[in-house]
Amino acid sequence: MCGIFAYLNYKTPATRRTIIEILVNGLKRMEYRGYDSAGIAIDDSAGKDAGIHLFKARGKIAALDEMVNTQNEFDFDVLFDVHVGIAHTRWATHGEPNAVNSHPQRSNKTNDFVVVHNGIITNHKDIKLFLQKQGFEFESDTDTEVIPKLAKHLYDSHINANLSFRELVEMVIQQLEGAFSLAFKSCHYPGQCVATRRGSPLLIGVKSAVRLATDHIPIMYSKDLRMNDEVNTAHLARSDSTTELTPMGEAKEIEYFFASDASAIIEHTNQVIFLEDDDVAAVVDGSLSIHRIKRSHNVNESAVREVTTLKTQIQEIMKGNYSSFMQKEIFEQPESVVNTMRGRLNLETYEVILGGIKSYISEIRRCRRLLFIACGTSYHSALATRQLLEELTELPVIVELASDFLDRSTPIFRDDVCFFISQSGETADTLMALRYCKGRGALIVGVTNTVGSGISRESHCGIHINAGPEIGVASTKAYTSQFISIVLFGLMMCEDKISMQERRKVIIEGLKKLPDLINTVLKMDDEIHSLAQELYTQRSLLVMGRGYNYATCLEGALKIKELTYMHSEGILAGELKHGPLALIDKAMPVLMIATRDNVYKKCVNAIEQVRARNGKPIIIGNNEDNETKALAYKYLQVPHTVDCLQGILTVIPMQLLSFHIAVLRGYDVDCPRNLAKSVTVE
Repeated sequence: MCGIFAYLNYKTPATRRTIIEILVNGLKRMEYRGYDSAGIAIDDSAGKDAGIHLFKARGKIAALDEMVNTQNEFDFDVLFDVHVGIAHTRWATHGEPNAVNSHPQRSNKTNDFVVVHNGIITNHKDIKLFLQKQGFEFESDTDTEVIPKLAKHLYDSHINANLSFRELVEMVIQQLEGAFSLAFKSCHYPGQCVATRRGSPLLIGVKSAVRLATDHIPIMYSKDLRMNDEVNTAHLARSDSTTELTPMGEAKEIEYFFASDASAIIEHTNQVIFLEDDDVAAVVDGSLSIHRIKRSHNVNESAVREVTTLKTQIQEIMKGNYSSFMQKEIFEQPESVVNTMRGRLNLETYEVILGGIKSYISEIRRCRRLLFIACGTSYHSALATRQLLEELTELPVIVELASDFLDRSTPIFRDDVCFFISQSGETADTLMALRYCKGRGALIVGVTNTVGSGISRESHCGIHINAGPEIGVASTKAYTSQFISIVLFGLMMCEDKISMQERRKVIIEGLKKLPDLINTVLKMDDEIHSLAQELYTQRSLLVMGRGYNYATCLEGALKIKELTYMHSEGILAGELKHGPLALIDKAMPVLMIATRDNVYKKCVNAIEQVRARNGKPIIIGNNEDNETKALAYKYLQVPHTVDCLQGILTVIPMQLLSFHIAVLRGYDVDCPRNLAKSVTVE
């Protein structure tokens, strides 16, 4: 949900052209996070008296890039020894997509303070009303604009206090409610950048020509300083001393990269620091210090931010020979499922070890029930594996949508185990549900694809799905890796049950063969493309199935909606007679998933009901005989595997079908309209 990127070079000379290229390329790496508008803020000249110039444009990053490169007023070859540039790609929450509502937002017409923001400020109307009474005029419809204007107001109000940039930002964020990550730039503090987060991800990349003096950043707490302003009565934790990250000796030749996502940083450095909620990071004279606004007196709060080495390679976030990231990620699934199982599944001894939850497994086995809480595709991965978990664990397994779970104030008990599934690890509804359950004493297990994310940090234990970076907004390989991660958890839970040993072996043998079977499904791409050519002009598509494949229907229908903007509905075939049958006629496309399992005959009955209403069912099956083929208008045959894993092989044709329909309709499959990859607002 929006993307922040900032670049600070200290005693590392760079031309204006280079700085702009770094900023724009950083945004391009995060365009999947927001793509309705974009902007950058740079110095208009070298030296301490430099002003700030903004470039903002509606649409894709390419529109911004073209705007900047056609400027005639700038010397692109001027050299900057020290420079701060901030950039943003937007996914609109307040105000329509246009240049005025784009970020950076500014304090006034002279751009004294500029800010880029991810998240949402829930009390922006109150702050706006206050600032308007102080004489400030607003030009945008965004909630963000109150932030730089509040900074300007506080700066002017404390002009004699000699506040540092960090202290000023701390005063600002004390007044903000909601979720945010922010990066500030100001002409009053040249060469300095301040960044902070609360409920929205932000990390800092560090690139130095010399060895760093430390591999971690101690966080400073200190006494409270009450603001003597009528804005609010909140307290400000002000640090009297700092501990800094600098090169050995005097700070020199160092670069910092601030970003919402590691994908924007990895081409520059793999040394990163993940900020936590209420951290305020400031770079002054090339030295980075991180302070924490202490909102509680909990002495157990973490006081260290480690410098982490990213393992992601730049090749993983490039398209390669594929037309889109989504296509690349669909075809990466034979590798991604292997990476999910690597080091965890012993195919010779049939042993499963999930290191992230190993020390908690005894406690999990003693629990009252298992709750899986997620949104969208992650919710479907839990639904796809619920039946197997009930079988293997012999425990009640409850699958909840995070938003509905919170709306109901669902009862949670101390002997519950709650799993929170999110590709990004930053999904706002899922994070809030996590905190709700954690506050009631439940054991929290995170299932994410992102190291250092909010869910991974706030969970007691967890499973990293190891799918690799997923850039396309519509999730594909993360779904199958989440699916397998939960299956591995079920296998680990029942390893000491004699009655389950034969079933475990069958499933593990199925997992062993899975990468080859996925490759077989991917070879159906041309066949699926031909089907897409028949369907892409349709307005609706119904997807039906039951048993293990019901989740595939929901996930397949979601992919159709996300990418093709076609109405699509996933229907439990057992409910066909209870309403959906009224939709069936010769003009309604119906896709049925009917594989050989314990509900196969019931699926055949549903197909017969569709045919009896002149419907022309398109069937995805794994039958080698002609029984189901004879009932189908079109038939897609996937390989046969163990029943609980069949959903992985049946969802891939749905991923390919949605991809091809979207391409035939001329849509951007990586950046579907109105959607963003990481939903960090409610």
